[in-house]
Amino acid sequence: MIAGLTGTVAAVGLDHVVVEVGGVGLLVHVTPGTAAAQRSGQAASLATTLIVREDALTLYGFGTPDERDLFELVQTVSGVGPRIALAMLAVGTPDQLRGAIAGGDIAALVKTPGIGKKGAERIVLELKDKVGPVVPSPSTGSAATAVAGHHTQVSEALVGLGWSVKQADDAVAAVVEAQPEVSDVSILLRAALRELGR
Repeated sequence: MIAGLTGTVAAVGLDHVVVEVGGVGLLVHVTPGTAAAQRSGQAASLATTLIVREDALTLYGFGTPDERDLFELVQTVSGVGPRIALAMLAVGTPDQLRGAIAGGDIAALVKTPGIGKKGAERIVLELKDKVGPVVPSPSTGSAATAVAGHHTQVSEALVGLGWSVKQADDAVAAVVEAQPEVSDVSILLRAALRELGR
């Protein structure tokens, strides 16, 4: 198991980063928020988990060990794979997700693409006694948007997480209308995710 890696960021995509470690470039799948926090040429340290399949070895990276632990935990539920687990972390923080699971908040869980009512109920049933204590986290601040040049990037990231093109475009349009002056892609993406979570 590869539990973490530290190296230089060689490339950043919407849902992945390439980290060079000892001369080897490792492609690491991450949430759009984690990807937005990385910069090419700078050092990165990610908590990771390696998913081994018959035809692939896939590395997933997280900003904190807490995110990684929750990613691994939700996959113990039947029907929840790495893609849905990563989408859950793109929609909510570990504390928000734990709170939703512990409190049986089905409505919060179905905001993740790929999770329906039955899937959310199964997650609550199987994990509510396993998520541990829930500590409320402070608000991350108000929603913001990016300038027009970044709208396509954000829409593509949302589509990659499972929303339809129309849902993604509508969410971006809503946050642009609310605050058109912000030019940070990561802020726009978080705002669009919040919009889709309503």
